[in-house]
Amino acid sequence: MRRLILWLPLAIFVGFILVVAFGLQRPPQATLQSRLIGKPVPDFALPAAVTGREGLASADLKGRGPRLVNIFASWCVPCIAEAPYLMQMKARGIPIDAIAVRDKPEDIARFLGQHGDPFQRIGADRDSRVQLALGSAGVPETFIVDDQGIIRYHHIGGIGPAQVEELVHAYEAAK
Repeated sequence: MRRLILWLPLAIFVGFILVVAFGLQRPPQATLQSRLIGKPVPDFALPAAVTGREGLASADLKGRGPRLVNIFASWCVPCIAEAPYLMQMKARGIPIDAIAVRDKPEDIARFLGQHGDPFQRIGADRDSRVQLALGSAGVPETFIVDDQGIIRYHHIGGIGPAQVEELVHAYEAAK
């Protein structure tokens, strides 16, 4: 009996290693689907994130054609990396609005000055209330909202060259 008790921790450890090894062999889930795709944007009204600019409300996302809504922050490194690609989409005529989370107006203004400003409206979500209502877990994330205010697409993470065409295609499909 005493021998069995001595070998029990080793057996538990080996079992743990086998479970982890099995889990690592399974392919990762490549995409996550938002639970809000096909549903209306939650009601919100955010104040302007930068002085002299308009804030963003759910009503602004209706009746103006499809739009990209980018959730970003000045302190977000992937947001810096995706900035040129947002500027490319703006140059292609895609309207982009933004929600700045947990940020200060002066930091947002500095970010836009350094990395470009593709946004028509920027709402300040200082407590992440709207971000969470949209089902966003972090920054950056991008949504495509159609003319009726329905979420048609949700991209999690930064935008790079591969995602530009994917987002443009999803934008065109939302027309």
